[in-house]
Amino acid sequence: MNENKIFLEGLSFFAFHGLHEEEAKLGQRFIIDLTCWADFEKATTSDNYEDTICYGTLAKTVEDVVTNSRFNLLERLAGAICEAVFAMDQRISKINVKVNKPSAPVPVHTGGFGVEVTRARPTNTR
Repeated sequence: MNENKIFLEGLSFFAFHGLHEEEAKLGQRFIIDLTCWADFEKATTSDNYEDTICYGTLAKTVEDVVTNSRFNLLERLAGAICEAVFAMDQRISKINVKVNKPSAPVPVHTGGFGVEVTRARPTNTR
């Protein structure tokens, strides 16, 4: 079996996530990297758009979660992104999402703090 991945790197959004009241009021930038494992092997030979997953739709799905929701924890934001991406396209079997908060309110100079979550598509257990 071939392993196929689509990835989006450096998606940047202004949003209002965080534990502190100031973060909810002022907002800040969040950087998202997304990798999706999916069966789009047919697209590697067909060159047909319908045989792959639209990068633009993936980016819009992430944007909707990041900018239209509010979470205290980066971990929950990452989980919500995974849930939305799985709902977007049934061909996606696994997701890795990195959420970076470059302006976290901590007294240490850094390039950012973040989380990384990897999830396989949940299976029905009925």
